[in-house]
Amino acid sequence: MTGYPLLLDVTGRRVLVVGGGKVGTRRTVALREAGADVVVVAPEATAEMLALGVTVLRRPFATPDLDGAWLAIACTDDAVVNAAVAAAAEQRRIFCVRSDAAPGGTARTPAVLRRDGMTVAITGGDDPRRSVALREAISAALDLGTLPARRVRPAATGSVALVGGGPGDPELITVRGRRLVASADVVVVDRLAPRELLDELPDTVEVIDCGKSAHRHNLRQHEINALLVERAQAGKRVVRLKGGDPFVFGRGGEEWLACVAAGVPVTVVPGLSSALAAPAAAAIPLTHRGIAADFTVVSGHLDPGRPEDTGVDWAALAVTPGTLVLLMSMERLDLIAAALIAHGRPASTPAAVVQRATLPGERIVRAPLAGLADAVRAAGVGAPAVIVVGDVVDVLVGAPQPARP
Repeated sequence: MTGYPLLLDVTGRRVLVVGGGKVGTRRTVALREAGADVVVVAPEATAEMLALGVTVLRRPFATPDLDGAWLAIACTDDAVVNAAVAAAAEQRRIFCVRSDAAPGGTARTPAVLRRDGMTVAITGGDDPRRSVALREAISAALDLGTLPARRVRPAATGSVALVGGGPGDPELITVRGRRLVASADVVVVDRLAPRELLDELPDTVEVIDCGKSAHRHNLRQHEINALLVERAQAGKRVVRLKGGDPFVFGRGGEEWLACVAAGVPVTVVPGLSSALAAPAAAAIPLTHRGIAADFTVVSGHLDPGRPEDTGVDWAALAVTPGTLVLLMSMERLDLIAAALIAHGRPASTPAAVVQRATLPGERIVRAPLAGLADAVRAAGVGAPAVIVVGDVVDVLVGAPQPARP
């Protein structure tokens, strides 16, 4: 069909649907969502149709049913009835959609995608499967941020999204997280966030590098909090892009509270924490039947010799049968290992360090707990890295390794 594409405003306008089956029900649901005054004519109707609260006339179609209608939908399972509806509609200069035979009508129902204030309507030359396939392809591209769909004008109200970027590989960010990054006006990014995503942003996006590391702070936390609030109050869509998950040693809670206190809309998009991703990348299951039924994630950035400062009960962790996952612990690996052994963890406990998990240059060092720090130094492995302590470290060692896709 060649025609003139339009988006119809049916709010408060009468639309006649002839047919009470599954197709008629789907059309009625969509029309009600668009605000139409829907009247259904059908001898029989689905229970879902009857529950929609629209007018349902339980009888065959009659030409006067078109009185006052702006649009007609013929969707019975009887081609003769559908043809009669289309013919009567044309006589009255009312556009009509025929669900059974599109060329027999004067309008088409496209495959529709709605997202972030946009409406995308697709027709595939009267081939509904082609239309749906194209709609799904566009939907996926929007989700992944590979199809530009940015607002030309700034949003009326600013907002902040605390987005977990995952362990580093840009393909491991969530679909929602990637979509928010692609639509942001401002991106405030951490050192360990998937920075490759920034290369896809237009030059109009403001990128602010926090770059926080153990010995380098571009911005202090209170400055980051103030920055997020300031940009959002200026009407910007702000994405705080973090490595891992915003609420796992990411100070996302502090940023959330700062936004709430300032009355700024804020949302959190979970991310895959390196505490989970690094062991998986190294083929280390954190739990395994008969070996470990739980795991504990701990920050080791403070001296384990001063538990009153760290807030970590290293004595209890030493004797737990579960797996230990240590983040931000490379600088104190020897002290942590010594503390665990001193409190009862066997020196022979399998342990591993996974550096740059999921990224090019990923390295894995395995050794007994007592010798792990020396093995790491000998291998020249440093931060960022995740440490795993427990018998699960060797569970899959020697097992056949699957080929990576």
